[in-house]
Amino acid sequence: MGLDSFFVVNPKGAFRISNGSLSISFRGMVKQTTLAYLFDIAGLIAGFLIAYQLNVFEHYRWALALYPALISTRIINGLLSGRLSTALHLGTINPQFSKNTQSFYKLLHGIIVLTLVTSLTVSVISVFFGYLFLGIRLSDFPTLLFVTASTLAIGLLFSLVTIKVAFVSFKRGLDPDIIVYPVIATSASIFITLCYVGVLKLSTFLPGTFLIAGIGLAHLLIVLFLVSKDRNDFEFKRTVHESFLMLILVALIVTLTGTIFGGLTRFTQKEIVMIYPALLTAYPALINNISNVGSVVGSTANTKLALGLLRPTFNSIRSHAKNIASAWLASFFIFVILALSSLAINRVSSLSNVLNVITIIWLSNVIAVIGIVLVSYSIAILTFRRGLNPENFVIPLETSFATIIMSTSLLITLLLFTLH
Repeated sequence: MGLDSFFVVNPKGAFRISNGSLSISFRGMVKQTTLAYLFDIAGLIAGFLIAYQLNVFEHYRWALALYPALISTRIINGLLSGRLSTALHLGTINPQFSKNTQSFYKLLHGIIVLTLVTSLTVSVISVFFGYLFLGIRLSDFPTLLFVTASTLAIGLLFSLVTIKVAFVSFKRGLDPDIIVYPVIATSASIFITLCYVGVLKLSTFLPGTFLIAGIGLAHLLIVLFLVSKDRNDFEFKRTVHESFLMLILVALIVTLTGTIFGGLTRFTQKEIVMIYPALLTAYPALINNISNVGSVVGSTANTKLALGLLRPTFNSIRSHAKNIASAWLASFFIFVILALSSLAINRVSSLSNVLNVITIIWLSNVIAVIGIVLVSYSIAILTFRRGLNPENFVIPLETSFATIIMSTSLLITLLLFTLH
């Protein structure tokens, strides 16, 4: 056996590891990462949908505040992509839909259960904070719950896309840790946005309300069946138990993001008001890109830890510098494209406004990337050292932190910009 593969031995046996996608040059990393990040440009569609469907969001006082939390629930696809990437490298999951391993099917069952858990958790915490700060009534809870549950239940269909991208990238010799989540994160945001707008529209008339309630109840029945079937399976229980605690923290984080998201609209300075539409259009795409940076850094660290190629210490971040630098360089390039694209969409032609938008987005990139790299790498190290599966934590947590880190970075940059 040559350099293309090697064996790793763990308590369950020896696994044949594909090494081709792990031993690539810095230039190759930048190329693959930039290719994956290009999908972030499509994230402008999500921002465009929100801007042109504000009348739908104005129907419920909680609808717009809930949006950052819902697009952050793409952590479910992040969890799936992270687990698939490492499992494909380890050989515990095969790159095929049919006749796969038990690990593959138990992972899918866990994703279905965790989606419902996420719906309930986000709904409860959103109503709690909404009641305290946004004037949401407790009577709004049933509608909010069914809208959230139905949106995420329909969003489960996107898991098929995530799986397909992971399998195809692995078969073609690409690194799923670099390719999968960046590709699917933006697409997932657009898909969830479309689902959310559609469900909100359905909820405004009686037949539509019965339909979304039926979708939520059908998801509940499927989850009850899977839990009764797999309740004694170790892998299933570990995935659900570990991720459940993580999802509570995620729900808290994304709820805070809604408050920060509202703060971005409070600037009254003329130079900010003039460029605000361009920043708002780019907002979902910027979040996606920062989330992708954390995903690449965290997932590649997870795989190296699993293969014994990275010591589980914070000082070993220097050994991971090539992955971090390539992720940051590609992100910086994509931020420029996002800024220019958003300016073009909003027909901003003034040179001063163009320079203002690019400067704000560049500075927010520097702040946000530093934050997300430290968060994702720390989560990988801490969970691995505690004997937990990092794949259950890194992408889900860094995705949520990416939302609040990018929002905070943009807010800080705007504040600095108004002081000069």
